[in-house]
Amino acid sequence: MADYDDAVCEVQRDDDEMRVALWWFEPGTQTEPHTHEYDYIVVPVADGRLIARSEDGEETKVRLKPGKTYSRKAGVTHNVVNDTDSGVGFVEIELKKGFGKTHQTKV
Repeated sequence: MADYDDAVCEVQRDDDEMRVALWWFEPGTQTEPHTHEYDYIVVPVADGRLIARSEDGEETKVRLKPGKTYSRKAGVTHNVVNDTDSGVGFVEIELKKGFGKTHQTKV
């Protein structure tokens, strides 16, 4: 297995309702293995490809396209790696247990 540097994570909001972070992956960077504590939404901001490696070593290639949002449930354990020759990034929005309890939407 290759050695990877850490991807850059800029937490932009972290409160009782959500954590919003901008992740940027230069070539040869990773998140480190982690488990998602909350349901989360991924909003790609740059076109590219990442690899999500599960605990058992299974690899899933994830193609990111700006504006093509996807979500996952809490409990996902993986390491996200950029093994390509170009940078790629996304905004990750983790929805904490209190999400939606303090806001009312008026239509």
